[in-house]
Amino acid sequence: MTDEQEQVRPSGVWATAVGVARVRALENERENALFRDPLAQAFATAGGLWPSSPPPDDEAARRRRQAVSYSIVIRTKFLDDLLQQASAAGVRQVVLLGAGMDSRAFRIDWPEGTRLFEVDTAAPLDFKAAVLRQERAVARCERITVAVDLREDWPAALAAAGHDPTAPTAWIAEGLLIYLPEDAVELLLARISAQSAAGSRMGLTLGSRGVIERFGGDAAPGSAASMWVSEMPDDPVGWLAGHGWEAEGHTLRERAAAYGRPIGTPPQREEQPGGLISAVRR
Repeated sequence: MTDEQEQVRPSGVWATAVGVARVRALENERENALFRDPLAQAFATAGGLWPSSPPPDDEAARRRRQAVSYSIVIRTKFLDDLLQQASAAGVRQVVLLGAGMDSRAFRIDWPEGTRLFEVDTAAPLDFKAAVLRQERAVARCERITVAVDLREDWPAALAAAGHDPTAPTAWIAEGLLIYLPEDAVELLLARISAQSAAGSRMGLTLGSRGVIERFGGDAAPGSAASMWVSEMPDDPVGWLAGHGWEAEGHTLRERAAAYGRPIGTPPQREEQPGGLISAVRR
């Protein structure tokens, strides 16, 4: 750990991004990994979560952690596929909202001319930059960081960084909306829609109905689940249609089975499609 990294130790919501990196680093070690993230271990190490983090105190907590880790792996694969499909369709602008320790700029083979914008607050971007310099990481596309709080006028900051709203964009909000109250989620979607030309794509992860009740009730202070505040609407496809998007909703269980990583336990309740969203702007 360098002195520079010590100055930007993970804290608050963005510290959960380091926990996501740890999950991705663990996936790297599987022979049948659904993706490879060569920078994940470096992010987790710099954040103090590698080679291990303390095990939960009880079996219920262990199962909750396992479930969250599982969902991170499946959603990562889902959004990787969405971005590759967008690229194949000719989309050359990508915006990662609340980018955290996302390393897609470095691990996906992007077509020539791709511009990838990472939008997040300054603290995680500074932390990330220090690790990237340490690892001598080289992006596989034009990577542009945009330091702005998503509660502020981030579209203006994105435009100043070179985003072109007249060209199609692939938007990713991974593990983000669950931390935002409903009015902030609505504002975020309205702003995304206003910056999206026809042919734009969007990938979202939404908290399933009941997830806060199951995970947040006895969550440890400072843990990811303790900061969750919103779940997906009753009709996510209809909700997105109201914002001008043609969407498809998927369950984690459905996608896990499709990726050859089926969930072995039966669902505790009926699962509604919508936890994983892919959408197209018509």
